[in-house]
Amino acid sequence: MNDLSERWEVRGKRLLLTAHHFLCEVFAIIYFFLFQGAKLLKKNRNNGFFFENISYFCIVKHLEKVTKLRFIALITLIISGISVSYAQNGLSPISESNDTVFSEIDPMDSVEVSLITCSPHEEIYSLYGHSALRWHDLHKTGPTAGQDHVFNWGLFNFNKPYFVLRFVFGLTDYELGAIKYEYFVPYYRKWGSSVTEQVINLTNDEKRNLQKALAENLKPENKVYRYNYFYDNCSTRPRDIIERSLNGKVEWADREDYKPTFREMVRECNRNHDWSRFGNDILLGLKADFKTDRTEQEFLPMNLMQDMAMAQVYANGEYRPLVKEQRDVVPPGVQMIEPDWILSPTEMAIIIVLVALSTMFVEWKQKKCFIWWDVMLMVAEGLIGLLLTVMIFSQHPTTSINLNILLFNPLPLFFIPSVVKGRNTWFKVLAVMIVLYALGGIWQSYPEGIWSLALCLLSRIVIRYAK
Repeated sequence: MNDLSERWEVRGKRLLLTAHHFLCEVFAIIYFFLFQGAKLLKKNRNNGFFFENISYFCIVKHLEKVTKLRFIALITLIISGISVSYAQNGLSPISESNDTVFSEIDPMDSVEVSLITCSPHEEIYSLYGHSALRWHDLHKTGPTAGQDHVFNWGLFNFNKPYFVLRFVFGLTDYELGAIKYEYFVPYYRKWGSSVTEQVINLTNDEKRNLQKALAENLKPENKVYRYNYFYDNCSTRPRDIIERSLNGKVEWADREDYKPTFREMVRECNRNHDWSRFGNDILLGLKADFKTDRTEQEFLPMNLMQDMAMAQVYANGEYRPLVKEQRDVVPPGVQMIEPDWILSPTEMAIIIVLVALSTMFVEWKQKKCFIWWDVMLMVAEGLIGLLLTVMIFSQHPTTSINLNILLFNPLPLFFIPSVVKGRNTWFKVLAVMIVLYALGGIWQSYPEGIWSLALCLLSRIVIRYAK
């Protein structure tokens, strides 16, 4: 009986002591929240968020972050005070040992870093897909609790002066931006794109490395970069920053049966857009027909996603998969494919050839050449040639050597006066150009319908020397 009464006495003391501390600290918390909230509203800087350059949070969100931090600190003090009081009253904390109540927890334990891959949709700017990084803190309390942001290297300003001209010369600037995950995903769901999330298998130290790298990249002097279509884009940037953050080496698994050229990959992405594919084939030169390696293939987000899934990280004598988990965030939706135009490039080329042959027949019957038709063809040929000549000086790496310039170049513009006077000098030059262009087809893949246009030009040589 004595033991039982002593036990109840101890429990009563604990209960009274706990109630006393609880009431005191409740009043302290209320006062602290009000004081700190008023103080915070006067500040104009971003507190409580380690990416200081992100400007997407309002002052209320900051207040929530800071007060959560203060709340955890005060709760810790409450429990510490209760533990001390227990000791002063000869009581032990409610545990089976006298160990510390709380052990130190690494805040990175609750952080997930993911590669987000969005499949293409049918808008012309999104035919190649998109990649981004997601930083998600799953913890419910603390200064970074609930952070869920997507870091996107694909931002650009289409309204910037001379945007198209700068893009042609390879002088386009893209930049890194951050947006809440809840705003990022619905955009792709609306267009019917699938969204896949690959959780990267990072240690806590590697997460800290990545955290520092992202914060450094977000600085105004660093977030803008010179975009390169094949070698430095929204897909290669996330890959590179992940790889640099690792404390080991990534062992990539090359796909031996997959060695496409840049041109073949671009054509596949534009398979539903004939004129876009034709334009790319005109502008891309000889270098676009070289076989690519794994690194080059990863300019396409879908290729990067597949390679990440097979990659291993070698560190401290052990291997671990680079991707810990893969999730289908948004399933593929319905996409409406609208044709670029009623006629394909091949159909258009055939029509031009038929017109050329008809004109040639009429000329043969009338025993004369239609100079107006020659001039029209020469102007069209020369204007396309001007564009290809300009692309020689572009910073795009695959446009400097373009054999299409053998067929389309500015030379015919200079020969128009001589053709009007009835001279045939230009047609001798044109014959040489067509022969060289045909030989160039051994190394470079030409656009669809281009041989029909070459036949159209060849017909002018025949009629000039057959009359």
